[in-house]
Amino acid sequence: MSVLAAPDAPARPQPRPLERRVSLAAYDLGAALRLERELGISHTLAQVLVRRGYADAGRVRELLEPRERHDPFAFEGMAQAVESIHRHVGAGGRIVVHGDYDVDGVCATAVLLAALRSLGGEPGWAIPSRSEDGYGLSMTTVERLAARKADLLITVDCGITAVEEVAAARTAGIEVIVTDHHAPRADGRLPECLLVHPAVCGYPFVHLCGTGVAHKLAEALGAASAERDLELVALATVADLMPLEGENRRLVKEGLAQLAGTDRPGLRALLEVSGTDPSDLGAGPLGFRLAPRINAAGRLRRADAGLELLLTPDPERAREIAAELDSLNHERRAVEQRITWEAEAMAAELGERSAYVLAGTGWHAGVVGIVASRIAERFHRPAVLIALDEHDPAAPAQGSGRSIPGFDLLAALDAAAPHLLRYGGHRAAAGLSVLPERIDDVREAVEAHAAALLTPELLTPVERVDAVVSGAELTLALAEELIALEPCGIGNPAVNLLITGGRFEDVRTMGEGRHARFTVRSGGARARAVSFGCEGKVAGSEGEALDGCFRLERNVWRGVVEPRLVLRHAAVCEPEPIEVIGEPEDYLAAVLGEVERPLGPPPGMHPAARPPTPAGGGGESRHVLDRRGESPLAVLADARSAGRVLAVCADVPRRLGGLGGLTGGFALVCHGALLDHPDLLDGFDQVVVLDPPSCGEADAIVRRGIGFTHLAWGEPELRFAQQMHELEYALRASLVALYRSLRLRGRVIGEELGHLLRGDGAHPRSARLAGRLIRVLAELELVSLEPDLPAAALVGAQPTQLERSAAYRVYSQTYEEGLRFLSRATPRRST
Repeated sequence: MSVLAAPDAPARPQPRPLERRVSLAAYDLGAALRLERELGISHTLAQVLVRRGYADAGRVRELLEPRERHDPFAFEGMAQAVESIHRHVGAGGRIVVHGDYDVDGVCATAVLLAALRSLGGEPGWAIPSRSEDGYGLSMTTVERLAARKADLLITVDCGITAVEEVAAARTAGIEVIVTDHHAPRADGRLPECLLVHPAVCGYPFVHLCGTGVAHKLAEALGAASAERDLELVALATVADLMPLEGENRRLVKEGLAQLAGTDRPGLRALLEVSGTDPSDLGAGPLGFRLAPRINAAGRLRRADAGLELLLTPDPERAREIAAELDSLNHERRAVEQRITWEAEAMAAELGERSAYVLAGTGWHAGVVGIVASRIAERFHRPAVLIALDEHDPAAPAQGSGRSIPGFDLLAALDAAAPHLLRYGGHRAAAGLSVLPERIDDVREAVEAHAAALLTPELLTPVERVDAVVSGAELTLALAEELIALEPCGIGNPAVNLLITGGRFEDVRTMGEGRHARFTVRSGGARARAVSFGCEGKVAGSEGEALDGCFRLERNVWRGVVEPRLVLRHAAVCEPEPIEVIGEPEDYLAAVLGEVERPLGPPPGMHPAARPPTPAGGGGESRHVLDRRGESPLAVLADARSAGRVLAVCADVPRRLGGLGGLTGGFALVCHGALLDHPDLLDGFDQVVVLDPPSCGEADAIVRRGIGFTHLAWGEPELRFAQQMHELEYALRASLVALYRSLRLRGRVIGEELGHLLRGDGAHPRSARLAGRLIRVLAELELVSLEPDLPAAALVGAQPTQLERSAAYRVYSQTYEEGLRFLSRATPRRST
């Protein structure tokens, strides 16, 4: 045997940082807009809902106000179970409820005990010891119950795999009803007794936890306690990581409302000792504050204390037990930290594996499950941790495992079944018992099973994104709106928001250096943020642009309520390329084309001219979205996830320099190119107008076709458009500069002419601007142009009035019209 043992004095390992993949799913923008109109919700919430498959307003209402409820007699065999229980209660029989040592098992026991008592029964109960009995119904327990002359045994949250134990109980004269929700045995055998199990018994909703099943049995029994116990159903459903969808959403939502005003002394004491505000309850406090304290009793001692807490009517006794559980929870955290460090050191020593099966002497069997979660999260591999008995090295060892998304851990244990004494659980979590000498065999079987099934995609952690937002949207109103999606958890995760191209500033440590608080700057707006468990360090603190995934929460601190971002993941921007279209391939040919363009009325004087507002036009036109004042980076990212994007700007080279390191994956064109070639819009269903157009024709063009046009500029973009318009049409300064350059050379030809026209500045003149300049100088007879060569030569040096040029007069008028047009392009709101 070569069991990998824990080192005596582990150093905190530094695992290789995991590469994460940010996943922003495509979505139907039209469906999101319909939800906004019909439900009066924000675009952010609409994005979230559509990406999660809720594109219909009716389905959204069902999600936000869950009402799913199924008849408890939809369980096959429920009627027989109810008849049996009523018969034993009526006869005064000895009834025993057998639970489990975790939150679900404890709550299920409390629910069924209350139901039986409300019917007039006097039931007893049995909760196994994790260290002495192991998981579920054991032969030792069956023998004890037989010795006590039990008449009816009802299991809750366990028993579906206890085929031999149930047979032994029945042989001893004990009638058995198994209520459970865990997966049956791999060989398909079921206990030969009455069963109440959602998957096995054909119930319409298969994801009830053990307490949920007990609650449905209490309902079927007609117990007066059934509705009062919804708070326990909610607590157990969240603690047992059940999907918060379907009937579970209703049960948890109603349970949370009940818990906020609970009169149960034990829960009131638990809320107080955990520092939980009853008026601000969600799934988070249940899973991270209340559940760990109840679990601590079963992990480190016996679960009896948790059950007594839920059942006691005495407030003083409740406070005593709650204080005891709180103390045990602190002890559990210290034990957990020690085992975590040891397990991380083992995993680092093993190197990269398809799965980790780790064993250590002196590890507490009640804590290894939590540590397995830590290992699975840190290394993104399925993890099984096994606690070896430090007093008896040959004694069976207890283990617990946790999976990663997409991998069935129970199936991996099925593959290792010949080497295990007992095991059970479900896809995400499982427990086992094994002889120490078989641990290497288990490791080999689990690793081989994982290696065969885990693809590179499954082995890469994914940070799922629900919506793209800009800094201006991160308000308290949005944080409170997102609360409508509660309860959040498995199957309905908390919302992840993506901020593109943000910067993290003013980073400060908090929580004795374990955490950090900082400011996120995005689109000219700032938002407060925190990062937990980061050792005071935050990515991007050097000032580089980042793509960050955050949760937005309503934070209450010392009576002040404000929005707060919680960092999930951040990475330096590494965007896809930007495709440039509409820019001339032959610069000099484009210059000559501009020289020869027929002079007409200024574009702003065209009859189709109108201010750039969200109003639509006639004919085939796009749906116009007024998103002025939002972060252009956010608008681009949102549009990209809705279709193929063409971004329109005032000047491509200058915009390309600013956008290239922050975003990409779209095409970029300038308004001038679209005026010449409106067909460049073809094939793009999303048009993002980064800079406002300076004339009515340009405004009309970006609205043509089928799809969506996003008006995405703010004050900086408006100023930029004004500057570019002045550069292109207020020609006096540019004419002087070009004329001086020509006077120094006399005559230029070919590539030398191209270089001269581009200029020596940081940004070259556009071909359109160069063509206008040459045209004006030629009309003033200061320059002669030889298009065939091409060449330009200085032919005059006498002072002259620029207004003598017809082209100059048209360009000047275009300049004035454009300024007036742009003056009406004020952003909807300031950033």
